[in-house]
Parts: sequence; C-alpha cells; structure tokens
Amino acid sequence: MKITFIETIPIRLPTRRLHQWASLTTPIGVYVIIKLHTDDGLVGLGEAPVLKDWGGDYGRYFGETPQTTIHIINDILAPALKDQDPRRFEAIHALMDKAVKGYPYCKAAIDAALYDVVGKALNVPAYQLLGGCFRERVSIAHSLGLMEIDKAVEEAIQAKAEGVRTIKLKGGVDQKRDVDLVRQIRKAIGPDLHICVDANQGYPTVKVAVGIIKAMEEYDLFYMEQPVQGIDHMAEVARRVNTPIMADESAWTAQDVLEIVHKKAADIISIYTTKPGGMFKAKKVAAVAEAAGLPCNVNGSVETGVGNAANLHLAASTGVVTYGCVVPVSSPTEKAKKGIAGIYYQDDIISEPFAFDNGDIIVSPKPGLGIELDEDKLEHYRIKS
Repeated sequence: MKITFIETIPIRLPTRRLHQWASLTTPIGVYVIIKLHTDDGLVGLGEAPVLKDWGGDYGRYFGETPQTTIHIINDILAPALKDQDPRRFEAIHALMDKAVKGYPYCKAAIDAALYDVVGKALNVPAYQLLGGCFRERVSIAHSLGLMEIDKAVEEAIQAKAEGVRTIKLKGGVDQKRDVDLVRQIRKAIGPDLHICVDANQGYPTVKVAVGIIKAMEEYDLFYMEQPVQGIDHMAEVARRVNTPIMADESAWTAQDVLEIVHKKAADIISIYTTKPGGMFKAKKVAAVAEAAGLPCNVNGSVETGVGNAANLHLAASTGVVTYGCVVPVSSPTEKAKKGIAGIYYQDDIISEPFAFDNGDIIVSPKPGLGIELDEDKLEHYRIKS
C-alpha cells in the first residue's frame, strides 16, 4: 500500500453558542479536513483544528491557520510522503519532521489519516494500532467558555442532568468574576461533581494566580489548568497551593513533560493528538507522564467529528488518561442526541453521531477512526476560495 495524494478541504461549522477563552481571537470550527488516498483505493481521514492563537509558552510554538495548513500539506508534506507506505508510522513521522520543522497540527492531520487508512486495511479500529482498547467509554468534561455567570450556571445544571461529572470553567480575564463563578457553580450543582478552571495562561503573575486559586479552594476546586505562562511560573504556583495544577499550553511534547517533571511544575498533564504532532507522538507524551506518576486527560481544540475520533482512540488506548476529557460529542444535526452535554456545534460532517451515555462517549469498534464523512455536508460547509 502506498500513499498517492492528499486532499486538503477547509471547512467552517456553525457553533451552538460562542465558545471563548482568554487568548482566543478567532472562532472555533474553521479547520482543515484531509483525505489521504492510497493506491489500493482506501482513503484515510484526518483533521487540523488549527488556531492562530495557540502556540505554547512565550512563542515556543506557533499558531497555524487553514491557509498555512493547506500550504504546508500541499506543498511540503504531501510531496515528501508520496509513494510511502502508510503503515510505517515512525518512518513517516521522521520524514515529516525532516521535510519541515514544526507545524504539528498539519502532521497530526496526516497522522490521524494514517491510523484511519491502516485500520481500514487491517479491519481493526485505530485504538488497536495504539496499544489496544484500555477503556470502551470515555468520560467527558463539559467546557463552559467565557460567558455570563447566570448562563454558565444554567448550562452546568443541564450538563449535570445529562450525566456529566466534570464541569470545566474558562477564566483568566476577570479575576473577581472567576471566583464568583466557581462559588455559584458549586452552589448550583452540589458537592458531587468536579469543578475545574482553565485560565489559559490568563493570570498576570504568580502572586495573583495563587490568591485566586486559594480563594477557589473553599469551593472544592478539582484542579486549576494553566493559570500562568511559563513552566517556571507554573512551578511557583504549584508549590504554593493545595489544588492540583494541570499543564496544557506548557505541555506540547515529551520533552516539555520532562521539564515539567524536573521542575515539579504540574500535577496533571493535558495531552492532545495535535500538540505533539499526532497520536503516535501523543502516546510518547503520555508514556513520560505515566513514568513520572502524572495522570492525564485528553483535551483538544473543539474538533469536528474527524479530529474528535482521533481524540477518542487516543483516550481509549491510553491507561494514564484518567481525568474527564474535554472533547465534543460529535453529532450531525438530524441525528443529534437531545441536550447540550459536549455539544459545541449545530452540525457536523460525519454521517453518524458519537454514542453518548450518562456522561460518557462510547468508543466505536469500527475499523480505522470508525467514522464516515457525509459528503454533502462536507461540500456544504466547505470554505470556497
């Protein structure tokens, strides 16, 4: 089996509501879908959920856009991979890294397509190629973007009624509001659910972050995600509070996690399929975290059903992923479940919804990523140049 060519298809999905966080200046849902074609007629699907605002600590990594993604894949990665065997995962990652430095979201899209097409060829789900199925259900954390407190409370109550056990609150812009939000959410949903806050590096100093976290601890804060920018500053915060600290923007690669472990900068690692450049490398990130005794979740950039399928196969095959995963319950509008838990878009480009039960997504055992595109939807949401 050989790779013949790769298509890049920019799309825009309509959102259910505004989903905003501290550093975001562009809307979610404007991403690039790829089709990786092979000489035996099989096609692998992948996605680059690119955001120009997403780039790690102090510009260590760089934001990507649909336009840069299309250029890098069409003009650099696709020519480098032509006639390569998609089953040679490590060799293909080495070829991609040699062809261009960085651009992990482009590489993650290709990585997902590799697992999809190889899974289809072997008639096994992608998780089987990632170590086998560790869990058949992936618990979700329902994420509330920056919004008015009363609307956030209302949505948290509804998500709880739908079985969600972890509520994630975006913060980092208005410090007093963040503490009040946690207080009101805890009062509304009671003591049994987990509440975590993601500041997206928004607190300006260690001292400010420590004060806010300590004020939130009264309301049983499960963890604080990325309160400040920089691993050294994260370590200072972690030393001075009782609440566990999760690293996200600071944790892209296995090497980042080594530094975090060395400096004791976090208690939990948020792993992505995309930040390290695909599921293949994400497993290496998870292995370093596991070796250091740091639990993980799977997080993302609110992918469509294509990229989100990769999220689920990573979570399903990785034992150290024990925290609620911040991933969508991807659903086309005409077949969508009732409710709002995990729903960020009004529609999707996949033909069948992800199975959802009492706060968990049920992982598909179908070959590859376990999804099929709705080609009419793909064309409808395609961004025309």
